[in-house]
Amino acid sequence: MDTKDYHLENIRPYHAVPYYTRTSPSLLGEEHRREERKHNKIGQQHGQQAATQVKGSIAFYNDFFKRKTGKSWPEVQEVAKQFLPYLEKSWPAYLEEIRGLADGAGVEYETILALNVRTEIGYGMLNDGCTAFAWKTKTGSFIAQNWDWEGQQSGNIVVARIAQEGKPTIHMMTEAGIIGKIGMNSAGVGVTLNAIAAKGVSFDKLPCHLALRTALESTSLQEARVKLNKAGVASACHIQVADAETGSIGFENTAFDQAELQMKDGVNTHSNHLTVSHNGVEDKGMLKDSPFRLDRVRELLVRLAPGPTIDQLKDVLKDDKNSPCAINRSPTEKSTIRTLFSIVMDLRKRTASVKMGKPTEGGEELELRP
Repeated sequence: MDTKDYHLENIRPYHAVPYYTRTSPSLLGEEHRREERKHNKIGQQHGQQAATQVKGSIAFYNDFFKRKTGKSWPEVQEVAKQFLPYLEKSWPAYLEEIRGLADGAGVEYETILALNVRTEIGYGMLNDGCTAFAWKTKTGSFIAQNWDWEGQQSGNIVVARIAQEGKPTIHMMTEAGIIGKIGMNSAGVGVTLNAIAAKGVSFDKLPCHLALRTALESTSLQEARVKLNKAGVASACHIQVADAETGSIGFENTAFDQAELQMKDGVNTHSNHLTVSHNGVEDKGMLKDSPFRLDRVRELLVRLAPGPTIDQLKDVLKDDKNSPCAINRSPTEKSTIRTLFSIVMDLRKRTASVKMGKPTEGGEELELRP
């Protein structure tokens, strides 16, 4: 394999990590095993190029889970290992990528597995306080969000580019060590994520961040829809998927079911609470401002009708009404959660604009172009 295809570019204080390899489509027998080996290589490049940030993610979540759940790291690993029977049977290539990532970073396999099921380890009680929306117009298709999380994790954000033969090229923002998160692909499919505080975990469904990766490997919204419907998602979260031609669907998941949220006048919006009824599921509403942010983003988007510009969508993510618990989130005396990056994706043009940190501050500006 030609190592010139791999390099690490520092973008202070964040790190762009374009890791690139080629894999074959999933087939039977030797070709299936070959795909798993290629996924292992993808993981190795991730682990090698972002080793410092991967270890930073591990340190952050070690402390975080101890504080929030009372679990030691060995206990966290034991929870993560409960996914192995399902993943080994249904998603072995992802496990190989996780294994390669662990090898590349020089850490335990179970530790990287734990990072990739970090939403599920909290049994639905981790709440990244994010606001997301998608908008399909006659001339464009856009998907955007602010990703709000603990400020201590900001230095471990990476931007990764993954090219795979037979699949769309992915360009995404993620936490180092996690193989799927927020971004878009060369087929014009984009994804966003909102955590939801509702208890429950299903060990025979796809963990949230692996579901995001699955959507990013799809060539259309419909393909992603079929995959997510079939696999289900293991814990409470909202995954929004959009493509360049047909618009968006929001997949509001709990450990027990999945509801599809369709566009209204071309628009989909979400924050951090359940917006429809889910049988027997109690929404803990950890972020009390979530309903306000959802109403506010809808209000702002209505003002832009019949169609927005990219700059106008960026301005929506800058909104400070109800600060510090605004769309553009700031830390409070009780919480260190803040906006760590904002992203606006133009799916028809296959580009995304990313602003690191709060969008109203002078953070680095990046462009994704899968």
